[in-house]
Amino acid sequence: MTPAFGPDDVPAMARTFRLQWEEAQASYVILYPEGMVKLNPAAGEILSRCDGERTVSAIIDDLEQKFPDTDALRDDIMNFLSIAYEQQWIQHGPT
Repeated sequence: MTPAFGPDDVPAMARTFRLQWEEAQASYVILYPEGMVKLNPAAGEILSRCDGERTVSAIIDDLEQKFPDTDALRDDIMNFLSIAYEQQWIQHGPT
């Protein structure tokens, strides 16, 4: 399986989805016309950085600095980005 994103790609939220912090849920959620997806903390941390400006490498570097004691973080981030892309939550942003 080919990864959805390479290190120099710039992921961005797809136009039909909106990421926001939901105080009542105490988590990030993805809002879309048909409903809402409550994200776990790791997914929220990753997607909150998919702003159409940062490269995948920059997102990984930022999260590795924030969570230095986490093993296999790079692989987990890449796997999640592929899942988020398959779910159509994110797309390739401007380069």
